[in-house]
Amino acid sequence: MRGNRSRDTRPELALRSAVHALGLRYRVGIRPLPVVRRTADLVFTRDKVAVFLDGCYWHGCDKHYRPARKNSEFWTAKIAANRSRDRETDRLLQEAGWESIRVWEHERPDVAAAQIAELLERKRPRT
Repeated sequence: MRGNRSRDTRPELALRSAVHALGLRYRVGIRPLPVVRRTADLVFTRDKVAVFLDGCYWHGCDKHYRPARKNSEFWTAKIAANRSRDRETDRLLQEAGWESIRVWEHERPDVAAAQIAELLERKRPRT
């Protein structure tokens, strides 16, 4: 598992590029809540929005996840724990006044970026 990158993956770079192209600025790879050991892929600190780009295998995408054939008990438990941790992270962020967005790696970056921009637009006060 050491060979799997935790940041700057191809889907993450594509999403960051699409979000940046919309004129949005963000922080990369930080903890939205410093006391919670969870790192978001994109963080809009002023707006309290955390974006997580979830890999289809690692987070058990309903469309693309296929159980491992070897050591399946271990991997099934691992993926279930990841999904449980994702739900807990979303809950902790919500309790702290944050909103989280979960994007699957198979989603089109431009569509995901538009959803992020829409949420930020709703959160930001009109002048």
